[in-house]
Amino acid sequence: MSAATAPPRVLTVAGSDSGGGAGIQADLKTMLALGVHGMSVLTAVTAQNSLGVQGAWELPVEAVRAQYRSVVDDIGVQAVKTGMLASADLVETVADLIAGTGVPAVVDPVGVSKHGDALLAASALDSVRTKLLPAATVATPNLDEVEQLTGVRVRAEEEMRRAADAVLEFGPRWVVIKGGHLAGEAVDLLTDGTEEHWLRAPRHDNRHTHGTGCTLASATASELAKGRPVPEAVAAAKAYVTGALAAGFALGGGIGPVDHAWAFRQPDTDPGRA
Repeated sequence: MSAATAPPRVLTVAGSDSGGGAGIQADLKTMLALGVHGMSVLTAVTAQNSLGVQGAWELPVEAVRAQYRSVVDDIGVQAVKTGMLASADLVETVADLIAGTGVPAVVDPVGVSKHGDALLAASALDSVRTKLLPAATVATPNLDEVEQLTGVRVRAEEEMRRAADAVLEFGPRWVVIKGGHLAGEAVDLLTDGTEEHWLRAPRHDNRHTHGTGCTLASATASELAKGRPVPEAVAAAKAYVTGALAAGFALGGGIGPVDHAWAFRQPDTDPGRA
């Protein structure tokens, strides 16, 4: 009996969310749902639930580098996604690793959790700007992260272009400015500074949104690994996240997660098709 052909392979470099809604856990669920093989490099362990982050412990740089090399040198990857990188040392190490891998890289510059808990040391911000963002094929900051990185505060949709320009100055090829914190419909701006794509979706009346940022970034990486160009990959990721957000469910006493398996409950829906 011959072995089946392996699906596209995607590597997430991120922290663990013990509650299962975000981080490595959200990334791997997303990758499974979108038909790619997910692999992981753990950068931190968090004690986390629906109410917030109760503790976080960073892994040594040597452990992160060893995990990355172990996967890439043997199995290989078609795309990499980064999430929680808590310190300057980790940011710079991971930036060097992905810059030398030669595949699309999606950088989610995680600064704070959904509950407002800090996940990035202030001393690491400059490393994100000067090392990590230049290695990104696509950067996916939300409005809080845009302000943290650039000082640009976005209060309305028409200010998103200025935010995108500010992030692009740090060197990513593309940026997705996520406008989910604005009132009205859920609008994101994807641009490389020359062409732009406005991605719009209805806003769902659902407070259970934990993991949306991780999910969008890992979905984008999954679609890039399949060979889709950036605009198609991000549009497909947006469609998948919109479905997951609409199906988000209560868990614990606080903010529940989006439902990464939403399409499995709707057999006629293809989560990877925009």
